[in-house]
Amino acid sequence: MIKKAMVMAAGVGSRLDPLTQRIPKPLVPIINKPVMDILLEKLKDFGVEEVIANTHYLAESIQKRYSVNSPVDIKFASIYEDSLSGTAGGVKKCQFFFDDVDDFIVVSADGLHDADLNKIVKSHKESGCIATMAIVAVDHEEVSKYGVVVPSAEHIVTEFQEKPPVELAKSNYINTGIYVFNKRIFDFIPDGVVYDFAKNVFPALLAAGENINVYRIYSYWSDIGSIPQYIQSNKDALNRKVMIKNPNIMRKYDAVYCIGDDCDIHENIKILNNVIIGNNCKIGKNVTLNNVILWDNVEIGDNVTLENVVAANNCIIKSSLKDKILAPDKVVEPDLITQ
Repeated sequence: MIKKAMVMAAGVGSRLDPLTQRIPKPLVPIINKPVMDILLEKLKDFGVEEVIANTHYLAESIQKRYSVNSPVDIKFASIYEDSLSGTAGGVKKCQFFFDDVDDFIVVSADGLHDADLNKIVKSHKESGCIATMAIVAVDHEEVSKYGVVVPSAEHIVTEFQEKPPVELAKSNYINTGIYVFNKRIFDFIPDGVVYDFAKNVFPALLAAGENINVYRIYSYWSDIGSIPQYIQSNKDALNRKVMIKNPNIMRKYDAVYCIGDDCDIHENIKILNNVIIGNNCKIGKNVTLNNVILWDNVEIGDNVTLENVVAANNCIIKSSLKDKILAPDKVVEPDLITQ
């Protein structure tokens, strides 16, 4: 029913620093697959044929991955934003892409989900609304982290609260950043200004008497925008709480782990709990990995124990570490004292 979509991919990903020092947030891996690969695969499986992304931070990495020899067989285009123009402003810059369609999908590049796009689109079509927003219920104690949506019994938005204090929250439903829009949405987004959906567009729609349809998803959803959420999302993917195409997930006793391609791993490595090893990694003898995420091209020396560690691309680790997040290209020498 819908053949075109947009991925909002311009964010800097500052809350994921230092992991995003060399790659943009949309290319951060979940069990060895960039999250944007996962999003594009889901859109393709739904039936989307063409996707556009707005880019800004390390834009060339995104353009290169999906414009030439893309790992996902979908027609891809992108625009570059010299300066960030907000969530709605970025969509406005892609208006030309949707000139020949009535409705289109927009998703955030930092959302990992198992939402049924068929059901969301069906709900949108049946509602006749200018916009449909996928929402999900969270624990009431968590609402202050998100944009809260207050829906009516008829599944129409009555109010928004942006990161309200827990005691003032009128709902525990939050905006997932998964939308279906009718092209009339562009009438509510001005050209050339910084404009956000939550702060500007949605309040303007309500003021104009436009209905915003909501569709509640009961399946998995996670925002990978912070380090703790990123780690949890990888753990969830390993344990099949969210379904991602990856044939290399294995179990041994209480451990769940995933090993990338072309790795050189000593046979007596010890793996505990949840472990992800990226592509082209080299791991020495007598190594213990306990709740560890290694990106690509990471080298670990002999007799090293890592616990609660995330190491970005090209790290060399020669000393045991605990509770560390390592920037790309970090070298940890044997004489480093850690607690």
